[in-house]
Amino acid sequence: MGSQVSAALVIFVATIVISLIGLFGSPKLIDRSLFRPYWFLRRQQYDTIVMSGLVHADLMHLIFNMMTFYFFAFPLERTIGTVQFVALYLAGLLISHAGTYYKQRNNPEYACLGASGAISAVLFAAIVYFPEQSLIILPIPIPIPAPLFGVLYLAYTYYASKHPHGRINHDAHLGGAITGLAFVAVTAPRAYGNLLQSIF
Repeated sequence: MGSQVSAALVIFVATIVISLIGLFGSPKLIDRSLFRPYWFLRRQQYDTIVMSGLVHADLMHLIFNMMTFYFFAFPLERTIGTVQFVALYLAGLLISHAGTYYKQRNNPEYACLGASGAISAVLFAAIVYFPEQSLIILPIPIPIPAPLFGVLYLAYTYYASKHPHGRINHDAHLGGAITGLAFVAVTAPRAYGNLLQSIF
């Protein structure tokens, strides 16, 4: 049997390549990929559900999302398998978009991009499985425990959603987080035992 292709690696590379092309080569690609709730049904822009998750507002937006994805997605895929990982990623993307659609469906000026909902789902599912994991965000040389990173991630999201800029869909983080936690609760409820044990 040949080794199975890593879905996390495919998503990681595709997101970086397409985002960089949009940022530095073809701005029209980003504009075409924006998720616009008001126009989603009116202009049948169905592909923007996926395409908006492959482009980013700027280089820092891309780096932050891909750094989070890198630390958590690969070990999570190895643990739950490729099929479940892809299902989780798509669920995070679709459910966070559904929340955005409901909130902004009557606003013709609203448009957003980024893989934040999907990556948030991966992050919070990984926190349940690996509560002992930590990561280092340069230039801070101190390992940050995954649960604390998750809390800080949502705190930043809440602040950023109140001060929006750059068409980044900060509201998607919360929808993604709930999706990730619910996904694990449905597919592997026993995994919560490790998280509770780690906390208490």
